[in-house]
Amino acid sequence: MDIELLHQPDSAIARVTLGAREELVAEAGSMIAMSGFISANTTLRQGKGGGILGGLKRMVAGESLFLSVFRSPRDGGEIFIAPKLIGDIMLYQMTGQELVVQATSYLASASDVDIDLGFQGFKSLFSGESIFWLSMTGNGELLLTSFGGIYEVPVNGEYIVDTGHIVAFEKSLTFNIGKANPSWWGAFLGGEGLVCRFQGQGKVYCQTHNPGAFGQLVGPQLPPRK
Repeated sequence: MDIELLHQPDSAIARVTLGAREELVAEAGSMIAMSGFISANTTLRQGKGGGILGGLKRMVAGESLFLSVFRSPRDGGEIFIAPKLIGDIMLYQMTGQELVVQATSYLASASDVDIDLGFQGFKSLFSGESIFWLSMTGNGELLLTSFGGIYEVPVNGEYIVDTGHIVAFEKSLTFNIGKANPSWWGAFLGGEGLVCRFQGQGKVYCQTHNPGAFGQLVGPQLPPRK
């Protein structure tokens, strides 16, 4: 499998070239175009994180119940995929480690990458984010997407990230939810709200824009639905 990322960072799209009998698993509705001989199926996917239970668990996390599976019968099968929001795409190589992914940031993966539901505790609920995130394990290519640009932050000790800007983080890190400012009044006036305090050694992947904040800004300006 060969993956090329185009038009980064604001309107990224991934061109995936498959070898013979290779499969690409992707979020339903992410396909833009593909070679005519590639077969496409909508599935709940079997194995870890698959089946009816796996699909329902993905729904709880904010993902689609179904996944799309694209299979090329011969070398050179080409498929273009893109996220729903305007933003970037990151290629992450899974080599047996665990990566915790904010649910709406999953775009696609190789068939040997397992998708499961990860419970991050009720502390995530108080941050305004989902308490359920996706837990990625296995081996192979993983494509993540962000709202705006995406960038890597190496953590060695402690690092603070606004909760709405987290795309993913390595499971070697632990975290706690807290205030950006020591006082609640200061946090309110500063507009920072709650932050995630990561500890340990590993990597955090962040997005430049906050989808929730964007929705709060744009939503009131939209005309009412008729």
